[in-house]
Amino acid sequence: MNTHIIASTVRNKPRHQLWRRIVSKYEFYIMLAIPFIWYIVFKYFPMYGIQIAFKDFSASRGINSSPWVGFKHFERFFESSYFWELLWNTISLSLYSLVVGFPIPILLALVIYEIHNKSLKKWVQNVTYIPHFLSLVVIVGMLNVFLDLKTGKVNQLLVLFGVDPIPFMRKAEWFQTIFVSSDVWQHMGWSSIIYLAALSGIDPTQYEAAKMDGATRLQRVLHISLPGLLPTIMIMFILQMGHLMDVGFEKALLMQNPVNASKGEILATFVYKNGIQQGQFSYTAAASLFNSVIDFVLLIVVNAWARKKTESSLW
Repeated sequence: MNTHIIASTVRNKPRHQLWRRIVSKYEFYIMLAIPFIWYIVFKYFPMYGIQIAFKDFSASRGINSSPWVGFKHFERFFESSYFWELLWNTISLSLYSLVVGFPIPILLALVIYEIHNKSLKKWVQNVTYIPHFLSLVVIVGMLNVFLDLKTGKVNQLLVLFGVDPIPFMRKAEWFQTIFVSSDVWQHMGWSSIIYLAALSGIDPTQYEAAKMDGATRLQRVLHISLPGLLPTIMIMFILQMGHLMDVGFEKALLMQNPVNASKGEILATFVYKNGIQQGQFSYTAAASLFNSVIDFVLLIVVNAWARKKTESSLW
């Protein structure tokens, strides 16, 4: 009997200690609860509505009372004349953004880290961070102003060099380049912060030892900074691949016009136009779910590859 009581007391002791720690640091748990509740309400709870992709959803009937139709909407989407164009536009724009946009924040972080003049370092950081806080409406407005055929500064500069003005915003072939380059300019500084934090965590004695061995600055970057950044790079790469198909919807929509739509129409803008504006909720839910499944598969595959090759992964 005494043994049973002692065993029960020992079992409950860690539980009491856990609650004591929670109560003593309740402020941190309250702070943690805010993003946790936000994710539950805005990310997980809406998953209930995924089922409308398999139903003929009617707002008057509601989700539960709408009839099941199986894969009808998926088949309609896959057999549509614009399916392959939408898929190619989305994938090509996403890969373009990844190839150009992913390494630039890493290079910027290395450059900032190697600047020893504090005033210059702060200036570079401020100049590269500020565009991140501009709204997409302002960014697209700036693009329209600077790239205007007659009054745009870019075309005025081209004319000075004897080049004919280019209607950048009215040519489909320029859509992706303008989208990606402006996106890199806007976010490269903000994205470099996490790499700067990782660089600051590298043991300074490694750099001192390399200097004593006669290593140049480039050699120190290649053999100390980059290997130290590799785990962070891999984690960010996995996260980027998990959102590969979720290329900037708002910006693509704002930049679109009837002339460049052949390159600017992506899955996200298609879902908005046909779902929100035209009320085809079930049809566009199927298209959106297809988009999410691709992201999910990419996340699983890339995470497994990273864990096998570099031992750095999300799980």
